[in-house]
Amino acid sequence: MSDTPGKQNTAAFYGQAVASFAVAMAATAIGIYQLSADAWVRGFLAIAVLYLVTSAFTLAKVIRDRQDGASAPTYTPFEKR
Repeated sequence: MSDTPGKQNTAAFYGQAVASFAVAMAATAIGIYQLSADAWVRGFLAIAVLYLVTSAFTLAKVIRDRQDGASAPTYTPFEKR
């Protein structure tokens, strides 16, 4: 992590992001539940949505970690700090 303070999100931005995620997940779950298809098709779609969500969280974390690492100073093993 770098020593320079970064921009902090406001509580309203955080709340809006959480609410947006909750609405999107609820709408997707209701849509899959109401779908006129066999149960195995709905189950497959539900698992696919969960996989997509976890992949998106992992991708966001990797991008954030790479950006945080780019701003941190790099040292060689024999360099004095």
